[in-house]
Order: sequence, then structure tokens, then C-alpha cells
Amino acid sequence: MKAILFGQVAKSSDRPHIERVINCLVSRGIVFALYSDYQKSINEIGIDFKSNICIDNYEQLKAFNPSVFISLGGDGTILNAMTLIKDLEIPVLGVNLGRLGYLANAEKLKIENSIDQIIKGNYAVESRTMIALEANRELFEDYAFALNDLTVLKRDNASMILIHCSVNGELLNSYWADGIIVSTPTGSTSYSLSVGGPIMAPNSNNFVISAVAPHNLTVRPIVLPDDVEIEIKVEGRSENYLVTLDSRNTIITEEDTLVIRKAKHKARFIVFEDNTFIQTLHKKLNWGSDKRNV
Repeated sequence: MKAILFGQVAKSSDRPHIERVINCLVSRGIVFALYSDYQKSINEIGIDFKSNICIDNYEQLKAFNPSVFISLGGDGTILNAMTLIKDLEIPVLGVNLGRLGYLANAEKLKIENSIDQIIKGNYAVESRTMIALEANRELFEDYAFALNDLTVLKRDNASMILIHCSVNGELLNSYWADGIIVSTPTGSTSYSLSVGGPIMAPNSNNFVISAVAPHNLTVRPIVLPDDVEIEIKVEGRSENYLVTLDSRNTIITEEDTLVIRKAKHKARFIVFEDNTFIQTLHKKLNWGSDKRNV
């Protein structure tokens, strides 16, 4: 078994948990690499450990070929990790050092047990649909994909924008709104949820389109099968607009056409018996904890 440890900025408060992960891997005899920037970050908070193998980029990760990708942080760290993993489909174990953690849902105080379960093979791998973006020009360099969502938003406090959205070449709606969200099932518990979108099971094979602050009260989120092609064009009084893929963003204009499809590759996550999708709803949204159920 080979692993890679990935993170963004290590915090002093996380030092005990990071050290426990490293000590666990060393004591189990697991060969592991460290993401180069994270190596520097953990050294800066006083962790005196230097890996013999450091990974800088996609090509090095592909050559190292780990069997598990351990992400230390929150959901944002995992979204950032996807830009390194790209199409390699390495199973990800997300260790939650952040707050809520829908994706990074392995508990930091049980990390040794999680790693032992992986060594024993007592886990499942769950595949998650990703969004692929095509445009009339290059917008996100060599990786125009998202695990959670794509959004188009106005950039300032100007008036609302007009977003023309077509599905398989047929006009769905022209949204007068502050923006629009195209979400995967994974992203249904993220930005989409905050604007009234539905929660979707990870394997539901759908996209959901939700408007941000729509001016027409009849506009509601719509769920579509993920084999459709969604096209978006924007109009407004501003010269440019914001488009995001998860945590990354860039600028578009009225000259740009965005086409959204299901990506050919998927994200893969390690799950245990106690962190299924239903259990996540119980833990993160407190479903089933109504005092009337006691």
C-alpha cells in the first residue's frame, strides 16, 4: 500500500492530528509521499518531518501511483486536491480538520482506526460524478472540471444579469437573477442547498440547476439527468461576469458560451460503514434528532 498526504495551510492547532497521521503511517510501514507545499507548511508549524518522496504535480503523482490519497483539512482541501488528481481516480480519504465536512468526513480522533480499516480492506469506494466545462476559449487552463458545481455570477453590486440556459439545444429559461448554479449530486449539499436546491444522493445521476436570487417567483430549481448538455450565455450591464468551478474562478464576457456536460472521469471516495450518505445527513444536518423522536 502506498499513500500520499495532501493539505493546504497547516495550522498550529492541527499539529497533534497531523503528527498522529504521520506516526500512524510510519508505524504501519506504509510508504507515503507528501505534497511539496504541505511539507513546507507542516515544517513551519514545528513538525520536524521530511518525506523522502515529495509530489509537486500531476505527472509525479501519476508516476508514484498511490493506492490512497489522504486529504487533511476540510471539503475545500478536497476540492483543491481534485485539481492535482485530475483523471487518475485515486480513492480519497478525507480527514476532517475543518468544520462541517461533508466530503472530509473521517474523524480526526479516529484516524488510526480508519487507516487500519483501509489496510484490512474494510471499506468501500464510492464514485462521484464530475462536471466538465467547454467554452469557446480556454478558461481554466488544463483542468476545466468541478466536483461540486459550476456557477455564473454577477461581479459587483450592479443590477441582476440575464442568463440564457439551454438543455440539449432547447431553451430551458432566461433567468433574471444574480447568478445560476449547475450542481452535481455531491454539490447538492453545498452552494445549491443554500439557495433552496434539493439534496441528492451521491449516485442519483443527476444535475440540478438553481438560480441565485431570481427575480421571478415561479423560478425553482430543476433536476435533470446528467447525460444532457447544458449551454449558458450571459447578458447584462456589466462588462464581465464571474464563472467558478468549485473554488476556482475566472472572468467571462457576453462573447463567451459555456457548455456543461458530465465528465468522463469520476472522483472516488473511501467510505466506511459509519459514514454512509444517510449517516452524513444524521451527523451534519441533524436529521432524525428531533426531540419528539426521543
